[in-house]
Amino acid sequence: MEEWNQSANLALDIGGTLIKMVYFSSTDNCSADSQENRSLEESNDISDDLEICLIGKGRLHFVKFETTNINDCLDFISSNQLSTHVHVKATGGGAFKFADLFMERLGLNLDKVDEMDCLVAGANFLLKAINQEAFTYMNGHKKYLQIDHNDMYPYLLVNIGSGVSMIKVEGDEKFERVSGTSVGGGTFWGLGKLLTNCKSSSFDELLKLSQEGNNRVIDMLVGDIYGGLDYSKIGLSSTTIASSFGKAISENKELEDYRPEDVARSLLRMISNNIGQISYLNALRFGLKRIFFGGFFIRGHEFTMDTISVAVDFWSKGEAKAMFLRHEGFLGALGAYTSYQKKNSGELISHQLIEQLPNGVQCTGDDQCRGLPADPKS
Repeated sequence: MEEWNQSANLALDIGGTLIKMVYFSSTDNCSADSQENRSLEESNDISDDLEICLIGKGRLHFVKFETTNINDCLDFISSNQLSTHVHVKATGGGAFKFADLFMERLGLNLDKVDEMDCLVAGANFLLKAINQEAFTYMNGHKKYLQIDHNDMYPYLLVNIGSGVSMIKVEGDEKFERVSGTSVGGGTFWGLGKLLTNCKSSSFDELLKLSQEGNNRVIDMLVGDIYGGLDYSKIGLSSTTIASSFGKAISENKELEDYRPEDVARSLLRMISNNIGQISYLNALRFGLKRIFFGGFFIRGHEFTMDTISVAVDFWSKGEAKAMFLRHEGFLGALGAYTSYQKKNSGELISHQLIEQLPNGVQCTGDDQCRGLPADPKS
């Protein structure tokens, strides 16, 4: 097996909404009580359970910035001397859009890697190398999955960024983008800012706002149409949404009469339901039972994951499951990072990785991580 390329220390995924970064620190020995680089993590809202350790090598760190604040990203790279080489692997549309800026500010040449290649490489890397990476979430219950590497393909990868890409993955470097939708994370953020008038809100603040809302105030339910009754003949309960934002039609109200929290909740429900349904229909189209969701739209947000899961479960009549990834937002950046290596990303590190979980439990490629709590963040 080829050695990990320690000189390749930085990779970027520059999207329309967010910049995702993976960088390597060789001085960190990956011990459970290591505090090195902690100031970098805290300043960028980094969660400890996203770090990946290379046994005897160092640590991979994950950082995100809003694309509109790209100067913060440039300052971060410069002030922490993250790039030791002129050429840096980068993917996403921003690798083209901001190439001149990186050269002017940092003297860095962005070595562009195909976006779909990186998404698939990043997902395969994680599913093969990290135990407890994939999980299901429904009705408040999170269940971690052990992935059989001999029976991993095919699967549908749904990457929810500003828009949504749906990729049928049949093996390493063997995939096809089969569908997508423009209704994604950028839609939630853009419409959310317009409809709630929270023009200074970040994506996370909008998500937080939705947690305080009640979408039933705005959404038209089956029970609203049937006098509180189910439409049992076709399997619709009274609480099923018949029309997102539908109650606004019959009510003599203006936008300002609705609580921003309720608007945000309804919007998040609508978009998540739509993504879940379209994803399942594409999985059905190709006979796929495994659907993995990634991208920073999800954010580990329980309401979002539950909505997507319920949609997949409903439309598949329980035959398909929505599965999520702990490193969901960094697939492209991680795929760009692994492109430094000559060997396939999935084969690269199966015996070299050690995952550092917040409670100090370590999980290696040959360990099933027995005794972990139900939720690493609890």
